[in-house]
Amino acid sequence: MAKLSTEELLGQFKDLTLLELSEFVKAFEEEFGVTAAAPVAVAAAPAAGGGAADEVVEQDEFDVVLESAGDKKIQVIKEVRGLTSLGLKEAKDLVESAPKAILEKVDKAAAEKAKEALEGAGATVTLK
Repeated sequence: MAKLSTEELLGQFKDLTLLELSEFVKAFEEEFGVTAAAPVAVAAAPAAGGGAADEVVEQDEFDVVLESAGDKKIQVIKEVRGLTSLGLKEAKDLVESAPKAILEKVDKAAAEKAKEALEGAGATVTLK
């Protein structure tokens, strides 16, 4: 059998239907014991003896958790409504069921701003 160049192989693949190409990939994987799945990035292990050089990964998503409403529950409810799209009843229920997440997976700036607003209204808030 004559050896095909890369361009000739690509030309052959262009003529295949997606189903035929999928079957070819499966057969190729089985024949050579490989996988065509996209590689997953693996965190590099620190070099031997370099334990002090561990990198600290900075958290980029935060949950704003209302721990308690404090003395000014009405003010806290108003702030929760301003931070979320909840109605009055839903915001009141959320505040009364503390500890409860108010915002989930928000960036650091939004989380800090929400925490500041809620604490200004008298609530106890944590970022996770």
